[in-house]
Formats: sequence, C-alpha cells, structure tokens
Amino acid sequence: MTQIRSFAETTATEEKAQWWRSSVIYQIYPRSFADANGDGMGDLPGITARLQSLADLGVDAIWLSPFFTSPQKDAGYDVSDYCDVDPLFGTLEDYDAMVARAHELGLRVIVDLVPNHCSDQHPWFQQALAAAPGSEERDRFMFYDAPDEGLPNNWESVFGGPMWTQTTNEDGTPGQYYLHIFDSTQPDFNWHNEQVREMFRNVLRFWLDRGTDGFRVDVAHGLIKTDGLPDYVVDPTAASMGGTEDLAPWWGQDGVHEIYRDWRTVLDEYEGDRVLCAEAWVSPLSLMAKWVRPDEMHQAFNFPYLSCDYDAAQIRATIDESLKEFSAVGAPSTWVLSNHDVVRHATRLALTEDNPQGEGLGPLTPNLPDPVVGLRRARSATALMLALPGGAYLYQGEELGLPEAIDLPDDARQDPTWFRTNGERYGRDGCRVPIPWEAGAPASGFSPTGESWLPQPQGWGQYARDVQRADANSTLNLYSTLLRLRSTHQLGEGSVTWLETGDPDVLAFSNGKVVVVSNFAETERELPTQTTGLATIASSGPQPSGRRIAAESTLWFGS
Repeated sequence: MTQIRSFAETTATEEKAQWWRSSVIYQIYPRSFADANGDGMGDLPGITARLQSLADLGVDAIWLSPFFTSPQKDAGYDVSDYCDVDPLFGTLEDYDAMVARAHELGLRVIVDLVPNHCSDQHPWFQQALAAAPGSEERDRFMFYDAPDEGLPNNWESVFGGPMWTQTTNEDGTPGQYYLHIFDSTQPDFNWHNEQVREMFRNVLRFWLDRGTDGFRVDVAHGLIKTDGLPDYVVDPTAASMGGTEDLAPWWGQDGVHEIYRDWRTVLDEYEGDRVLCAEAWVSPLSLMAKWVRPDEMHQAFNFPYLSCDYDAAQIRATIDESLKEFSAVGAPSTWVLSNHDVVRHATRLALTEDNPQGEGLGPLTPNLPDPVVGLRRARSATALMLALPGGAYLYQGEELGLPEAIDLPDDARQDPTWFRTNGERYGRDGCRVPIPWEAGAPASGFSPTGESWLPQPQGWGQYARDVQRADANSTLNLYSTLLRLRSTHQLGEGSVTWLETGDPDVLAFSNGKVVVVSNFAETERELPTQTTGLATIASSGPQPSGRRIAAESTLWFGS
C-alpha cells in the first residue's frame, strides 16, 4: 500500500531528486522549429535532428506545443485525435524516435495537452451534431437550447465575437447553441461528464506509455464554468486569457482542482518522476499556487512574472510574492518571459503603450518599440531570471534574441484572432515565425527548400545560430554561459537573499556564492559594495567600468 505524505514531510534529498524543481525547460513550437522534409512546416524529424543544439545550450527538457491530428484551425490547439500525430508533423514512429534521441541526450520530453476543448472535427463532436438534444453524445459538450431572443448569455470569445455558435437541425431550422471559449471550431468539453474524464485518463496513459515525461496543460484554468452561466463583461484592458483578480465565470473555478487531483493519481502510477505543468492565467499568485498543491500539479507558469513591466520595484515584489506563495504549498516557483502566446520579450520590454496579451503587434501599431532597447532589456531580464531558484522556461528563438516579427503581410497571417476581429487585433503570429539556424541557407536553415509557413522577415539571417556561435558577445553565447553557471552553482536549488543597493533602479541579491546585480535605469549606476573583490562571471551588457554597471544590464559575480 502506497503511503501518501504531505509536502512538509518531503525530505531535502527527495526534493533534490525531483528534476522539475530546478529545471530549465525549452518550449518547441513544432511548426516553426525545424522542417526536415521541405514542405515549409516544422516536423518531428526536424526536431530530432536539432536536439543536439538544445543539449549543447544546456537545457534540461523540451516542451512541444501540440502535434496531434488536427485541422490546424488554431495551429494544432484544435485536436481531432489525441492519440496520433498529425501527418504535417510525421508519425507516431517519428515521435518515438524523437523521445529516444532526447533521452539519449539527457533531455526529458513534455507534450502539450488540450483538455478544455477539441476540434469540431473530433469524432465525438461530429456524433454530437448528428444526435438529438439531450442525448449522451451532446452531453459530452456544452449544448444549450436557444433562448427566445439573442444568445444563451453575453460571453465573448477569447478570439473575439460571441462564445456561442448555433447549430442547424436536419430540417434546416435553427438548433441548439454550443459553447466555445476560443474559436467556433473549438467546442468546449463538458467536464462534468464522466466519459470525458475517462477519455483523458486514457490519453494520459497513451503518451506516458510511450516514455513521455509529462504534460503542459493548456487552459488549465478553463475546464469548469460557473453554474448557471451568468452574464459577465470582461475588462477590455485585461489579458484575453484572464489573469485578473476578478475571475470570469469561465476561468479558475474550484472544480478544476478535482480534475487535476485525478490526473495526478494517473501520473503517480508511472516511474520516472512524470510532471504536470499548468497554464493557468489567474491572479494573485496565492490563487495560482492552488494548482500546485501537493496532490495536484507540479508546476504552474508564472504569468504575473511574465506580465511585469521593465521595472525594478515591480520585479522585486513579484519575485518575493512568487517565492512566498509557491513555497507555502511546497512547490517551486517558475519563471518565464516569453511563449507562443505573447509578444517576444526582446520586443515587449521596450513597448511604451499598453498591449494586452493576444493583441499582438503589426505595421500599423502606434509607437513601435526600439529594437535595440528591447534586446538590451531582454538580455538583462533573462540574466536576472536565470539566477532565480526554481524552474525556468525558455521559448524557442529567445536564445537568439529574436524580436517579434511585426511586418507580416496581412494575407500571410493565420491566427484566428486576426480573422475573428476583422484585423483589429494582429494576434500571435509575430512570435511564431520559423526560427533561423544557418544564415546562408534557404529559409535561414529552417527548411531545405526555403519554404516557410509564415514568412521570415528580411534580415532574419543575422540572428542565425551559426552566426551567433562565432560571436563571443552574442545572445546565444550569453544564454549558454548563464545556463552553464546556473547548473554549476546549483542556482535552481538555491534561495534569494536581497542586498540593499541604496538605488531604487538597481536590484541585487545573492543565491549561494553568486551575487546578481541588475540595473533597470537608462544610465549607468554605482555597483553595490557587496560586489567588492568579486569577479564578474557573466554580463548581459558591457563589462563593468570601474565600480559602475551599464544601463539596463545585469551582472553575475562570483569569488
């Protein structure tokens, strides 16, 4: 009989063995990482061929955005078969080969699971459309009778427009409505239905049986909706995925936790420390920490940290709150600055206007940021982040200093947000452009034929990996240095002790034997006295001049 202990009874030795507590996980967006067959779409064999470069970078694991069978109306987040690979990306055999190569290189593999909704082409939804109202098939989704006037409620989709789509009966008359938080091609599951719960238990086991090391859970805060589906008006300045203290009735409801406690029992059946990570856009961090209580998930993305401005006081307060709230439930904090849903931080940190998550940037966006300032701040922010204890997430291409691709032609855009808002919001295509590998190769090495599902901007080759390897001051080499030192000094397993600087724009802390100083000011500043006699071991910007630290830069010191 397995004995279950609280986190307070977990020994320090056991915590050290839990790789996810201090890991650096690299997000791969499969369609934009590497294309092996030349069709312009990244694929699993392309990933396998490039895994050595990620092992060389120094990350501990990879996380793959969805590669399941899908009509690709939302870049694979509309799944029609949870237990197969879409032919765009390869085959199950290709997946197995990729996992084997990753494990050979010491990399763990996490896959993206999408439980809130599926594709409207999923067999279950097609059966539901063919079935009668009140049927078993329709109960797997959220179908509601049409009211006398209007829609079942006033909820607005994350992608714009109503959260409801009406069906048509066999005789051509208007039928029931179904709910979709996202696009109309992505109907939400009814998670009160036991068939839905059992189906996903089987999906978990299918991928765990193939050696998968864990799951990043998409929209982990959205599966349960408030009873009665009351009307609700979203704050127009809020992020589209939530993240405000005033929870919408479709975000962060208590019933989701029962689901993840059930999932945890499935993962605990397997050897090898398999993990769950929540994409839960909720605030404050004390609420987010509920997702990582001892019997639920292992990690949750720290969106309040990602959402911080480039501001010393805000960053320090968020670090303190994160460490306090996650440690209160025995979990490590995580840190993240970019992913496939937000403007890349090499651009975002230089924005001077509000840009809510999901809004995106384009040629007509007012006051576009200075790319030099953006990259300088991004390097500094990353150097600070990678010195923090806990887990860290990187998004493909950020190690190259890639900015947001802003000048995409309108006819090339593919994000549903662009279409559902009639071009009023650019959406997320700008952070999803295929990444460059070799400057002189077709598609900068992404594809052997030069094909690319989203066009790469002019000058993309300057960011290519081969160019950056040869430049000692490149962003790639900065990341490699930081990751090596993070591992050597075991910073992920350490703790933060703040050091007083006497300057509100300068943060300083120690983590073990490493002292980190970050200057958020636009001018150089005095180094704190605690760095006297210490050698500079890493720098996001120019080396210190005497007892000064350069503007918007971070330094690591060691003895």
